[in-house]
Amino acid sequence: MTSLKRLQAEPRSAYRAFRDIATRWSDNDVYGHVNNVVYYSWFDTAVNGLLIERGTLDIQAGGVIGLVVETQCNYFSPLAFPEPVVAGIRVAHIGASSVRYEIALFPDDTDQRCAAKGHFIHVYVDRATRRPTSLPPELLCFLETLK
Repeated sequence: MTSLKRLQAEPRSAYRAFRDIATRWSDNDVYGHVNNVVYYSWFDTAVNGLLIERGTLDIQAGGVIGLVVETQCNYFSPLAFPEPVVAGIRVAHIGASSVRYEIALFPDDTDQRCAAKGHFIHVYVDRATRRPTSLPPELLCFLETLK
């Protein structure tokens, strides 16, 4: 049996871009903290919001869209409504048609260690055919700044 490396909460300095995320009353579960499925929604919101904000993703009319093909999350400490959350974003790998985004969730603007971290992989496809396609040049250029 192989041993697993103990995962550690990472510092803010390990991430390149940041987005604020508002928690909602409905995010909390019966245990008094944000339910695990909400974290994945925050990952998606943080990355896509950043791409839209930077003009590299057009969700209405763009010819290329990103489909999530893999997700994962590790939890270190709980988050709960009404505390603010900050998502840190970086790019770990850029392929011909795919990107591995890594996201960390921080409980507020002052906490230096993440409460959770995870990743998802987008495969970029042609909107009409849903077949993998090369990353658009403007997206590729922006992604390089997140490495």
